[in-house]
Amino acid sequence: MTDESPDRSLLPWHQGGWETLQRSRAAGRLPHALLVTGPAGVGKRHLVRLLVDSLLCSRPGAEGLACGDCADCRLLAAGTHPDFIAVGPDPEAKSDEIKVDAIRGLAATDALTAHRGRYKVIVVDPAQQMNLSAANSLLKTLEEPAPDTLLCLVCEQPGRLPATIRSRCQKLMVPVPAEAQALAWLKGRLQTSDARFLLRQAHGAPLLALTLAGDERRKQRDATFAGFAAVGQGARDPIGEAATWSQKEPAIFLDWLRDWLGDILRVASGHVAPRLVNADKEAVLRELARRIRPRDGHRFLQRILKDRAAVQATTLNPQLLYESILVEWARVARS
Repeated sequence: MTDESPDRSLLPWHQGGWETLQRSRAAGRLPHALLVTGPAGVGKRHLVRLLVDSLLCSRPGAEGLACGDCADCRLLAAGTHPDFIAVGPDPEAKSDEIKVDAIRGLAATDALTAHRGRYKVIVVDPAQQMNLSAANSLLKTLEEPAPDTLLCLVCEQPGRLPATIRSRCQKLMVPVPAEAQALAWLKGRLQTSDARFLLRQAHGAPLLALTLAGDERRKQRDATFAGFAAVGQGARDPIGEAATWSQKEPAIFLDWLRDWLGDILRVASGHVAPRLVNADKEAVLRELARRIRPRDGHRFLQRILKDRAAVQATTLNPQLLYESILVEWARVARS
């Protein structure tokens, strides 16, 4: 998971949000519902997990972090704490939806009551995957909050949540850290000197940058870019190239396409030294930029962004999706 750190320490760019939560807790003003948002790879789930551990720990430390050794911490580590409930998509289902049955159980009195005397913490993740019936069921719980219960929604696309739910939650935005801060954190964890390059690839999200460091991911990206460029140059058939992509993860491929097109359009804008996400591909990107009309390129980029949103909201046929994208790219690049 790109939003979870392997350790249980507080990430440097979480310090401000963590202190705000701890002050609210100390003053008895912790909200009954918290909406934790931010882009992939900045540690939303890591921060939420630290909060869960802290609230249920029987002897948290000076910063509010869990001790890791009390009976409650051991129960959490074993996944058997009665006051923690995680709600998400059914792993056995074909759909990534969070369905209404998963939410209805929360309305039961015993599900919202702490068993060990401190807090009851419920995490819904990813909250934007709730279908309409599930969201409506959750709204009833939000309208009648139980005391000492925290309902935490983790969400990368809060706009997909009903406004009625958003308005009943206190929002906590987990930021993308400053580049210098992110690089300092990354350099102690990467076995490569490419920290800055990987951070650009991850749009500044340090945990996502860690997942991009593997040789296999780099090889896959390079091969996909070579096919994308060859189709744009008229050297490869788009349908044939799509067949080589068909078994790959659409979300990853669409993120790559979005970034390549963004860089092509930056180059096409005429800026002398554009800040490129894919600086290692600059020569080919410049050659492709000479082939397109910026207007057509922007329209194609909008199409990719819509496809990326659709991939998260529904199930698409990857083969048909890639064929359609590459046929349109061939047309745009020959304009």
